[in-house]
Amino acid sequence: MGIDRRKFLTIAGLTAAAAIGKKTLGDSLTADTRELLPKDESLVGKRWAMIFDIKKCLHKDGCTVCMDACHQIHNVPDFGNKKDEVKWIWKEPFEHALPDNESPYLEEEFKDKPVIVMCNHCDNPPCVRVCPTQATWKREDGIVMMDMHRCIGCRYCVAGCPYGSRSFNWRDPRPFIKNENPEYPTRERGVVEKCDFCAERLAFGLQPRCVEVCPEKALKFGDLEDPESEVRQILHDNFAIRRKPGLGTNPQVYYLV
Repeated sequence: MGIDRRKFLTIAGLTAAAAIGKKTLGDSLTADTRELLPKDESLVGKRWAMIFDIKKCLHKDGCTVCMDACHQIHNVPDFGNKKDEVKWIWKEPFEHALPDNESPYLEEEFKDKPVIVMCNHCDNPPCVRVCPTQATWKREDGIVMMDMHRCIGCRYCVAGCPYGSRSFNWRDPRPFIKNENPEYPTRERGVVEKCDFCAERLAFGLQPRCVEVCPEKALKFGDLEDPESEVRQILHDNFAIRRKPGLGTNPQVYYLV
């Protein structure tokens, strides 16, 4: 990456401070601290979005490569039971993940088939509106972030999210982290966490980890505001659906069917 861990943590802190303060990162930095940022390496977009190609995903039955990779680099604990489960990306049966798509033909093809789900990084995120401490907020590029240090564990955001995309740490997660990644912070008991579109990787010009490792290339990530981007072309040429679009949250995770 061309930057050491101390500089990475400095950049991460500055980014969070700028976002919470409703300022752009560039406006909040001195000339010296601005030198710490990657120059032409970061991925910059106006509206990030994710696309899942369900048929490609189903080519490899039982594949969990994207989930395993995401949870490993983000130090997601494995408690070994559903009651305490923490998840950033996971699978749900089609009929549960996309209940508003009632076409009998779709149901016949995808019935009981698993669909990858995650935080939808909504344009109108209810989780942000209900958070009393601004521990969760939406960046200008559309990514809904989570600051675990500001989280007081009220779980209003968990109740407010209609997609079940947030997990609460009922127990200390640290003893249950397998192969801890020292480049990403661990969490404590009593805080909420979720997918953040790998914002820390975008800062260094890297794609989200799930996209990078998918063996079927079923996941695509890019800027919807760029008419030349791959995600714009894919959505232009293919029929896509979203989770519970009628709720008015305007989710930015799309599914090709």
